[in-house]
This record gives sequence, structure tokens and C-alpha cells, in this order.
Amino acid sequence: MSLFLKKPLAAFEEDMKKSEMKRVLGKWSLTAIGIGAIIGGGIFVLTGTGAYFHAGPALALSFVIAGIACVFAALCYSEFASMIPVEGSAYAYAYGTIGELFAWVIGWGLILEYAMGSMTVAVSWSGYFNKLLHLFNLHLPDYLTQDPGSYQGSGFSMNLPATVIVLLITALLVKGTKEAAKANNLIVILKVSAVLFVIVVGAFYVNAANWTPFVPEVAQVSNNGEVHDAYGWAGVISGAAAIFFAYVGFDAVSTQAGEAINPKKDVPFAIIMSLLVCTVLYILVSLVLTGMMNYSDFNPAGKYPDAIKAPVAAAFDLAGMPWAVFIITVAATVGLISVMMVMLLGQSRIFMGMSKDGLIPKFFSDLHVKNKTPYKSNILIGLIVALVAGFTPISTLADMTSFGTLFAFTMVCIAVWMLRVKEPNLQRNFKVPALPLIAVLGIGINIFLMSKLNLHAIQLSGAWLVLGVVIYFVYSKQNSKLRKAANA
Repeated sequence: MSLFLKKPLAAFEEDMKKSEMKRVLGKWSLTAIGIGAIIGGGIFVLTGTGAYFHAGPALALSFVIAGIACVFAALCYSEFASMIPVEGSAYAYAYGTIGELFAWVIGWGLILEYAMGSMTVAVSWSGYFNKLLHLFNLHLPDYLTQDPGSYQGSGFSMNLPATVIVLLITALLVKGTKEAAKANNLIVILKVSAVLFVIVVGAFYVNAANWTPFVPEVAQVSNNGEVHDAYGWAGVISGAAAIFFAYVGFDAVSTQAGEAINPKKDVPFAIIMSLLVCTVLYILVSLVLTGMMNYSDFNPAGKYPDAIKAPVAAAFDLAGMPWAVFIITVAATVGLISVMMVMLLGQSRIFMGMSKDGLIPKFFSDLHVKNKTPYKSNILIGLIVALVAGFTPISTLADMTSFGTLFAFTMVCIAVWMLRVKEPNLQRNFKVPALPLIAVLGIGINIFLMSKLNLHAIQLSGAWLVLGVVIYFVYSKQNSKLRKAANA
């Protein structure tokens, strides 16, 4: 039977009717979930790595490029979400339009995106948490705050705070989606307020000399022992690729369609709204930050080694505002929790969609009797993410997350275009304007950015996709419910 067997759209409608999950999320709660995932690593962490290892002051342009790439993908996601409003995100969209193998590969890529994203933010959170402890003159030993690759001492080491925070968030997600959404809403209000504070107050401490040259000349920098070219226009592009994972939040909105009150209308609204709001904030913060602190001072081997892990707090510290450092550090520490929460939430819903179709074991879609959450999936994912976050460097995790995100966005742009050609008469509550142009631009820019990622991360991500194809032929193809029904 064809490897591109498609799941009928009517079957998705039937899944929605049979779903036992609670529909508790309105359009503003969904928008808050998007903002909750987007605002976090990009502003509080990747501004430092993006400025020093890639673009310099031109990091703002990197955010513009990444934002444009996301707009194309967001429009395509929105059209799909208005037709197939179920959990599973791009995986479900591909299953209903192109076929099973294509859907599996996308789903496997999304697993990489969300797992690595959760791990990256957990490591970032640990950096801000340690900064917060230092403000109270409390210090954890280095061997409990650094992964083995970063630890300069001898003997055992792990990033204990990163591991612990993931386990605590997992416990909250098992408790219920409504409770998690309420916590996320409060955190979003706090960190958006903090971001506006950074923009408004930081603007008074900008030194325009730090923006000159805005696009620095090409130079070599060392990242975990690997030397590569940075800066120049090539650095702006590679910076866009490296910080791309910071935009994963609007994709996370689509994973919550199974718990949305009116998914066909509210999910497209939340996807586009959360992306627009956060792109503007990203651009403004990156301009303020690189104006307050010279991009070269984010060097992890330089005189401010902690600046790379907590760049916003470091900039205000150097500006002589310890009170502001306290506000920002608290907001970042709390704010990054909602990013992890949304990513772990999205991961479990993608697993749930794949499990319902029989492509992975039923274990991943078992719901808690009382809370109606996929608790077994939540617990397993939480344990894996917690362990990897405790022992892996942040730079490798971030680039692998970007690969998974860019890969999924590319596939969605292809799939929505194919469906418009094959099924032009399907009801679409939202339609992408000038679709051929939008799809081509989305495909082109996402593939281009993917090619600019760290080579080691590309190789690891490629190996992950190959492993996924092997698992498909060994397990998923034989256990596909759609395939079994067709053979019956």
C-alpha cells in the first residue's frame, strides 16, 4: 500500500467528537500560550549568543529576517488550523493532505523541535536562577550548575537547577491544562511588563557608539572549541537561523487545538497575533541591548563570562542599575518557566496525535481519569528532557531546535500549497492570500536558514530524521490504524 496514504479530513472531525479532552482555551488564552512560548529564550538568552557569535549589533536585522520567515509559515499554519483543528500541529496537517510517511517525518521533526527547545530553555533558566541566587549572596557549587562539557573542574558535574525545574513543570502539566493555562497567563503578564521595562528604561542608557559599525566586519570566534566566521551580512543570516527557535511559540498554539473552545477561528487568530506582538518586542529589545553593551563583551571567555547566559541582566548590571537587575532577573527566571511549560505541553500533544493514529504506542495517548491529561506521556517526556538538560551544552541544543522548527515550517508551506491545488473546494475559515508566492517564499527562506546552522547540529538532526524513518518502517507502518482499516 502507498506510503502516502492520507487520513480523510472527516476522520479528524470524528476524532474531535470523540475526544475526552476538556475544551477550556479561548482565543486570548491561546494567544497567551503563543506569547508565553515566544517571549523567553529569544529575549532573555539568545540575544547574547546571537550578538557575540553571529551578528553583532545587527542582531535586530536577524530578528527581522527570522520574523519574516515566520510570517510566511504562520499564514500557512493558520489555513491548516482553520480546516484541521486537532492536536498534532503540522503532523496532523500533513497526514490529512500529503500522506502518512510525510506526516511521520514531520512529526518526528517536531519531537526534535519541542524536546530540544525545552532542554535549551531549561539550561537558560538555570543561568538566570543562579543569577538570582547570587543577588541574595547564595551560590551553588559549579559542579551542580554546569554540564560536563562546560565544567572546568574534575569529577562529576551536572546542571541540577535545569533538571529540577523540568520535573516541577511536568508535575503541573499532569495536574491539568486549565491550571497550566492560568499559571501561563500570569507569567505572560509579568514578563511582557518586564520586556517593556527593558525597552523603555534601557533606551536611556544606550550608547550609540556600541552600534558602530552596525554590521561588523567578518571575524572568527570560538564556540565550545569550534572556530567559525561571524559578523558581516553572512553573520546576520546565520544569526537569524540560530535565534529562529525563539519563534517556536506560534507553532505551539496549533498543538492546543484539541483543547480550544472554537479552534477553527481562535487558533489562526492566536498564531498571527502572538507572532506579530513578539517580533516587534524582539527587534526593540535587541536594539536596546546591543546599544547598552558592546557585542564583544558577551564573549563567554572574556571579562563578563556570565553575560552570555543572562545578557539582559548583565547589560543593566554594567549600566549601574542593580535594582533593575533584580527586576529583570526575577522576570526572566519566572518568565522562562512558561516557555518550558508550553513546549512540554506541545510535545505531549504531538505524541498524543501520533499515538491516536497508531504510529507510536497507545501509552502516549492514555488520559488521566480525573485531569484528562496525557499524564504518562507528560511524565516520560519530562524525565527525558530533565536528564538531557542536566548534561548538554546550550549551543548544540539551540541549533538542533532551530533545525526542527525550520524543517516543520518548510513542510507546512509545501503541504498547504499542495492541498489548495488538490482540494480547492474545501471549506477554509482562513485562506492564505497569494498562496503560491507566500509558500515559495516560506519554503525558500526556511531551507536557506536551515543551511546556515551549525554543521554539527545539522548532522545530529539529520541522524535523528534517519532514525525516525527506520522506526517508521520497523514499527509505525505495521501499527498504523489507518493502514489496518484500509486492509480490513
